[in-house]
Amino acid sequence: MAASGDVKNINELRIFESLDDLATDLVEYIAQLSEVSVRERGFFTIALTGGSLISLMGKLSEAPYNKTVDWTKWYVFWADERAVAKNHIDSNYKLTKDGFLSKVSVLNSHIYSINENLTVEQAAREYEFMIRQLVKVRTIDVSESNDCPKFDLILLELGSDGHVASLFPHHISLQRKEDWVTYITDSPEPPPERITFTLPVINSASNIVMLAVGDEKAMVVKQVIDHITDGLDVSLPAKMVSPNEGKLVWFLDKPSASFLNAKIDESKQDEI
Repeated sequence: MAASGDVKNINELRIFESLDDLATDLVEYIAQLSEVSVRERGFFTIALTGGSLISLMGKLSEAPYNKTVDWTKWYVFWADERAVAKNHIDSNYKLTKDGFLSKVSVLNSHIYSINENLTVEQAAREYEFMIRQLVKVRTIDVSESNDCPKFDLILLELGSDGHVASLFPHHISLQRKEDWVTYITDSPEPPPERITFTLPVINSASNIVMLAVGDEKAMVVKQVIDHITDGLDVSLPAKMVSPNEGKLVWFLDKPSASFLNAKIDESKQDEI
């Protein structure tokens, strides 16, 4: 059972007693968004990251979702990726393929991974070009406010330093406004070379999920959610995630939420 409430620019904050409860609610949330997007647009465009997110999505490959989700309408992207081979242990593609995509019926032609044979700069440019082509034909929707791609759902996991995707504290990549996809060669976490969606693209999504689990995330969750700052806080990229027109929902377990001062409404969760 989750507690839910609204905090600042967060549309909804969900806190769960256990990881199993969190995973159950997360996959139901994703499945509902998929159903709505397919009904309204004919597609469901979803951008993933790595980390514990993929294992928590595992229930989507089980009943009833393996039969009820229209997997042929899914278009899968990565909000960030490491510049490594697809079979490398650090690859978000490999993590997602092994833990999720190999167990569901998403069409291979609808899975858009990074080109591992290019330099990280070239791979970022090619990925952005590919996204632009899909925006042109409206497979990916477009934001009316800034002409950025408007993904139906972007799933992010909060880093212990406050980073999201591969947007790290104080990094120049946080200032990229014109690019949809950028690259870094100096990640503070290995491997150093990565590509990542920029903040304008993340904030243009129709729906954003921010995931944080474990007591090691408790302090940064408090800093991001409870602390009010003036202007953009480049020391905490997660605080810069603020949807232009869409919805931001946090999924937390009890340990990661243990330092929060936010008042949580114990009533029934809001529905989509």
